[in-house]
Amino acid sequence: MPDRDHSADPHIDTNVPHSARVWNYWLGGKDNYPADREVGEKVRAVYPAIVDVARHSRLFLGRAVRFLASDVGIRQFLDIGTGLPTADNTHEVAQRVAPESRIVYVDNDPLVLVHARALLSSTPEGACDYLAADVRDPGTILRQAAKTLDLTRPVALMMLGILGNIWDDAEAMAIRDQLMKALPSGSYLVLEDGTDAVDPDAAADAERTRAEAGDPYRLRTPEQIAAFFHDLDLLDPGIVSVSHWRPEPNRWGPPPEVTAFCGVALKP
Repeated sequence: MPDRDHSADPHIDTNVPHSARVWNYWLGGKDNYPADREVGEKVRAVYPAIVDVARHSRLFLGRAVRFLASDVGIRQFLDIGTGLPTADNTHEVAQRVAPESRIVYVDNDPLVLVHARALLSSTPEGACDYLAADVRDPGTILRQAAKTLDLTRPVALMMLGILGNIWDDAEAMAIRDQLMKALPSGSYLVLEDGTDAVDPDAAADAERTRAEAGDPYRLRTPEQIAAFFHDLDLLDPGIVSVSHWRPEPNRWGPPPEVTAFCGVALKP
């Protein structure tokens, strides 16, 4: 079946870059438009390592979800800023371990929701839902998610590369706090975001380039990323590069550090 041309969809503005589609471009996907590729190339020109960041961030998602589903027994996932479907999406990893797992994806890009509804099918025992909502509206996210998830039972809140879209630190923290407050004890926060820690000059160039191109993304220090885990019990190995969070053994040795830091934490 030929790919659908989404450029004619009135809900999708192909002239304005969107983070999910820029990310898709860095991952080697085809669900992006010239505006997204232009931003992607501009950022890659000043910071070539962004492709490694994208790939290792995706691998971190898989390891974190697999750990939560297999080792901890989490059966509910709220994935905000899910991005475009690719290999080993949250529900695929979770339901591979526990077919009864229930997942709600949230994104504000209409193209993401079009692809999600077409491609992301749940196991019969579990459930998948897809919400068109903005991370800046946590109240709506929680109300809609409660139609699929039981918010009186533990939930893993996935916030991967999403709070960098909130430039103001206080606003980003307030969003995180409202979401975690609504979840019960035994829930987890899985969070990663871009940082300027590894190569500050290149990171500053990349941040400026994205802002000038119309796709602003706020890079934070590891200490600022760690602050999002306040009042939670942070699991080992703490706040680290996404490539260093419980990496899987391989014959090439430890993976290189990349400029996205992460953590996984329990709500006591």
